[in-house]
Parts: sequence; C-alpha cells; structure tokens
Amino acid sequence: MIAPILNQLSEWVWELPATGGMRVPGRVYADRRLMAALGGDQSLNQVANVAHLPGILVASMAMPDIHFGYGFPIGGVAAFSVDEGVVSPGGVGYDINCGCRLMATDLVESEIKGKVPRLVDQLFRDVPSGVGSSGAIAKLSRQELEQVLVKGAAWAVGRGYGSKEDLDRTEDKGALPGADPGAVSERAYMRGQDQVGTLGSGNHFLEIQVVDEVFDAEAASAYGLHQGQVTVMVHCGSRGFGYQVCEDYLEVMASASARYHIDLPDRQLACAPVASPEGRKYLAAMACAANYAWANRQMIMHLTELALLRALRIPPRELNLRLVYDVAHNIAKLETHQVAGSSVDTCVHRKGATRAFGPGRLELPIAYQNVGQPVLIPGDMGTASFVCKGSDEAMAQTFGSTCHGAGRVMSRSQALKQAQGRAIDRELEAAGISVRSQGRKTLAEEMPEAYKDVERVVAVMHGANISPRVARLRPLGVVKG
Repeated sequence: MIAPILNQLSEWVWELPATGGMRVPGRVYADRRLMAALGGDQSLNQVANVAHLPGILVASMAMPDIHFGYGFPIGGVAAFSVDEGVVSPGGVGYDINCGCRLMATDLVESEIKGKVPRLVDQLFRDVPSGVGSSGAIAKLSRQELEQVLVKGAAWAVGRGYGSKEDLDRTEDKGALPGADPGAVSERAYMRGQDQVGTLGSGNHFLEIQVVDEVFDAEAASAYGLHQGQVTVMVHCGSRGFGYQVCEDYLEVMASASARYHIDLPDRQLACAPVASPEGRKYLAAMACAANYAWANRQMIMHLTELALLRALRIPPRELNLRLVYDVAHNIAKLETHQVAGSSVDTCVHRKGATRAFGPGRLELPIAYQNVGQPVLIPGDMGTASFVCKGSDEAMAQTFGSTCHGAGRVMSRSQALKQAQGRAIDRELEAAGISVRSQGRKTLAEEMPEAYKDVERVVAVMHGANISPRVARLRPLGVVKG
C-alpha cells in the first residue's frame, strides 16, 4: 500500500484527505516526532480504510498511541450513524472492554517505604495472573455466569465484593444495557467459567503507584488525589470470554458484509448495519463481554484490598481503598452526539481509546460533573501513568474520546530480540520498581522500550485540550502475567 499523504492542520492534528472510496477524511492526533515514527507503520492505511465504511461521521480518527491492529488501528475512534452506519468487531478488538481501574488509598509513600516488595509478593500470590489463569473464585455455574454477563460489576458488589459507590465511579455503572446471554456461544461460556477475578497476561498489570505530580489541583481534589498519595491501578479485560465473543462474530460479520453488499477495502473490517439482526446480536454479545470485564476488575479490586491488608497488617479504615474511576478501552457504544449542530444517535467505536466526557455530563458521578470525567492513561512497567480529564473540546472534536496508553512501537517478537541477554526485572529493580511476573518472556515483550513515550502521547492530547493532564503516577511495584 502507498503511504497516505497528510496535511498538518495544527500543532497537534493531521489530516488524511478523503480520496478514492473514503467517505470522510482521516484525522490523526500527534506531534511531529510521533508522526515521523509512523513512517513504516501500516496503521495510517488502516485509518484510511475505516473511512470507507458506510455511515461514518466526521472523520476516521486516530489517537497519538496509534499502532497496527486487526482491521481498525489500535488507537482508533470512529462514530457511525445508527440509522445508516455499521458496527464492526474489528473496531472493538479481541479483548472487549480491556480497561483501567484506579484505586486511591489513605497511605502516603513514606508509610510503605521498604515494604513494596512484600506488597508486590502478596498481590502476586493473591491475584491470579498469566495465560489461562483461573481460580480467583470457584467455577461459576451457567446461571451464575449469565448473571455476570447481564449485571457486570453489580454482580460482584451484590456478593459483597465492593460497594454501590464503586458502581457510581465505573463507566456506565459497570454494566452496558442490552446484554443478551443468548447471543453468546457455548465455547465462550466454557472459557469464561473460571476467569472472573484474574489478571491475564500480555500488557495487563496490577501496579502500586504514587501520585508524583499534580497539574490540576481542582480536578485532583475532586478525584480525591494529592501528591505523595499511594494508588493502585489495574489494567485488564474480559479474558478468554471476550476473545471468543470477538472470534465468533468475526465469522458472522464476514458473511453479513457480503449479504448487505458492503464493499470492504480490508476483509478484517467485516461489519453489518447497526440496526440489522447481526449488528444488534453482536452488540448484545459484546455487552456481555464488557460486563464480564467490569465484574473481573471489580473482583480484582476486592482481591487487591485483601492482599494489601494482609501484607501491611492494618485495618481497612487505615488503608481506605476506594475507587477513583474505571474506564473501558475497547468498546462500541450507542451514544448521542452533536454533529453539525444536530443531535445524532451514533455507535462510537473506541479501539485502544478512552471515553473522555466533559463537564456537565449526567453520565458522570456528581462529584466529577464540574471538572469532567477522569481519564486513565497507563504507562507500562517502568513508565509513569497519567490521570487526565475529559473536556468540552473532546465532545466537539472526538466524540468524547482520547488516547488509552503509550502504544507499541515494537512487536512482541521484536521486543524479545531486543531483550536478549538482558534481565528486565533487574533493570526495573535498579530503577526502584519491584516486579513479579509468571515468566521472563512477558517482561521482555512488555519492556518500556517496546512502547512510545507516554509523556509525549499525553502531551499531545493535553495540548489539543482533548484530555488535559491532572496528575502523574509513578510506579513503585508491578505484577505482570
């Protein structure tokens, strides 16, 4: 494929003009250095390909963490008209509702000095991680698993694993409406029976952090964050259950695309009209997987609290672990947005992208409505993570969306070659970060150099006023699968 030609619209925004079968232009958020790094990457062609799909609105968008993915680029955002547009599993990805949950504590860094290795050891023992990990709770019956798929995080809270306030501080209160367990295959049920409350592998992590710097005192105060405070972040998704849902519906959509005479520039963009039987069924199954992921992160929060209390030997009131916010990264959602001055019902695909709703949105907790939604942008192991905030500009420009992390610059195989002869765990320990992992391979695949500079990625979205910075979180200890 020929590399697309881009026009620079501003310091932070680039445009792929609509050519050929593109229905809208592409829009890429990046600075010059990040754009230069995309030279050999096919992800910009994927941005152009998405722009061919029926019913796409405004632009095919890419965030500064963009990299090559299945069908849609990772870091891609596209909104489609519910009446005329499509829904595509490739625009959500395999790990449906992979996302982040940030927890705050009443501890400060000095109170856990010298104890971080012990805390990481306890978390590693108590929160199952790794490929195929299971065992956090007993294998769920079919009836119980169906409740997870419909209720999401509320299923866990209803069993004593959290509080109602946790639901208020979770995107969509931890449950997408419209979930239909009948839209899910038997294979997906089998894979989901024993993985609720497990971390998984790859770029998923459980990390002890400290608030290293506050950029926006008002928003940080609203979110309950202050400098020197100990926080915990979990990054994980719907595990094998969500993977299977995606796999199942890629087959369904392949035949649906032909049936509805949708001309695809790439067969990985297989899709169906949002309002079609296939589109509705996919959204119902995808909601089940999203709800599974929210139940999973809710359970991990419960296991995290127990592990920290056990390791520190303190009462719950002294730890005071509470949820700041939980956001989804890979999801397609029915939302109403303003397009050319009119309210339009849309299906917004965010693949490796985060919702970033601005102030005043009723979907947000009352405590956050004056400042906007907390946006969680994780680094990976040796790099900082960021708390940002949604903005009115995001609502106007990106359908209330922003980046989701640093974004890979190396494939996993490239990272393994780069890491040969190195001990990534020792390098991290030397940098003051305690790390535990099920194997050295994961550490090599996920080493910091495999990712873009998260500071630069966040600076782009801050500069564009899409998701201004609130606080930086420095890693102290991390658990990897």
